[in-house]
Amino acid sequence: MLDYNSFEAVVFDMDGVIFDSERVILECWAEFADKNNIKDIQKNLIKCIGTTAGKTREIMLEAYGESFPYDEYAGKVSADFHRKYDGGRLPMKDGIIPLLKFLKENNKRIALASSTKRKNVIDQLTDAGIIKYFDEIITGDMVTRSKPEPDIFLKACEKISTLPKCAYAIEDSYNGIRAASAGGLRPIMVPDIVPADDEMIRLSEVVLKNADEVKEYLAARV
Repeated sequence: MLDYNSFEAVVFDMDGVIFDSERVILECWAEFADKNNIKDIQKNLIKCIGTTAGKTREIMLEAYGESFPYDEYAGKVSADFHRKYDGGRLPMKDGIIPLLKFLKENNKRIALASSTKRKNVIDQLTDAGIIKYFDEIITGDMVTRSKPEPDIFLKACEKISTLPKCAYAIEDSYNGIRAASAGGLRPIMVPDIVPADDEMIRLSEVVLKNADEVKEYLAARV
C-alpha cells in the first residue's frame, strides 16, 4: 500500500506551472487576432493548453477550417512572443525556485514533462537559471502521443527510475491532470488559466493555489 507520507520524485509541467507563459502566449495571440479579425481566439486556444504543437494545429484547423493559415499565423505570434520574452524575460511563477530548492535539499528527483518543443524548453529553463534543478527533461517531441495520454509522464518516471505511484505531478491544465492520473502518478493541480472543475478535483490528489502551497503540502510528506 502506498505510504501517503512519502514520495520519491516530482514531475513538473512547464507552461503555466513554472512560467507564466500561457497567459502571455494568449496575450500575444489576442493582439494578433484583434488585428486580423480572428474571432473566439481565446476560447479555442484554451482547448490547446497542455497539448503539443501538432495537436494545437489540429484543434485550430478544426475550429477555423482547413484553409486557415495556422502555420503562418503561429509563426508570427511565436516571433512576437520570443521578441518580448527571450533572454530570461519570461515571467516565472512565484515560489518556484524555493520549491525546487526544497526538493533538491531533500534528495527528491525532479523531472520536467512539457508538451513544448525541446529547444524552447531548454532555452527557457537555461535563461531562467533553473535548468540545474532538473534530473531529466522530457518534451513533446520525444513522445508519440500528446497529453491527455500518459506517455510523457511515464517516460519521465522511467528516466528518473521512479515508479509512477511514487511521483507527484504538478500540472495546471485539464489535459495534464488527465495524463498524470492515467499514468498512475499523484496529480497536484495548480490552476492557471482555467479553474479546477469537478473532474479535476476528482482526478487530483489535491488542488492548490500556488507553488508556496505545493511546498507546504510536500513538506508535510518528507
